[in-house]
Amino acid sequence: MKSSRLLLISVAAVTGIGAFIVMSGREPPPAPVAVPVAPPVPTMETVDVLVAAAELPMGQTLKAPDLRWQPWPKAAAGDGFLQRSGAPTALEDTVGSIVRNPFLAGEPIRREKLIKANGSGFLSAILPSGMRAVAISIDARGSNTAGGFILPNDRVDVLRTYRDEEASRSGSGGDVQVSETILSNIRVLAVGQTVQERNGERVVTGDTATLELTPAQAEAVTLGQKVGQLSLALRSLADAGQAAQPAAEPQGEGGGVTVVRYGVAKQMPRR
Repeated sequence: MKSSRLLLISVAAVTGIGAFIVMSGREPPPAPVAVPVAPPVPTMETVDVLVAAAELPMGQTLKAPDLRWQPWPKAAAGDGFLQRSGAPTALEDTVGSIVRNPFLAGEPIRREKLIKANGSGFLSAILPSGMRAVAISIDARGSNTAGGFILPNDRVDVLRTYRDEEASRSGSGGDVQVSETILSNIRVLAVGQTVQERNGERVVTGDTATLELTPAQAEAVTLGQKVGQLSLALRSLADAGQAAQPAAEPQGEGGGVTVVRYGVAKQMPRR
């Protein structure tokens, strides 16, 4: 058969099939679409990091159930984290340490937030180098401690109230009481036997308040308790970042103190 005749037959067959599809209302099948293959997701490299198994409050002595190893992204593991690869016995070595700063559940354990007391008391373990802890007597009802609303780690001013013997003798009868601020922005370490706020407790009461003082401040407070009555004035949280002052400086030339005579307070210059 001649090639021209085969060509005509092929064209006629294709045309007939196309006409049949058009007349039947069917559309030609869509051409297959190539679906792109997603690249494989890279596997995140992790390391085992020692974390708190539960919330750890300040002052708690760590036990084995308080700690656990947890996978942690290697890129996010800081130098201060305790990693199993570098310290395989970190969990056992950390048991018995005292929590200096609280941990949240799942928070990585850091050595700088722990203390090895070695048999010493917790308060002496958390006391910064060079500082002293001095307890002063307070009213358990809070009459000289901001109504009992002073909590551990709050900042306070220490006020001394005493009888001015010379002014009382030279005055026209009656006692002359003097009040002055002897220390400002002092950290409260504990109230009574409580060193932190626990279980949502908002008011801490006790017969003593333990203050964090320098040796010179400790001398001033000890003397103040002997010659008068000490009171604590609660400072604003916004003042917490200010440096503690060793003693009250006179305000202006000569300074002054508050003198109470017949129930009336009056600013008097220092002599």
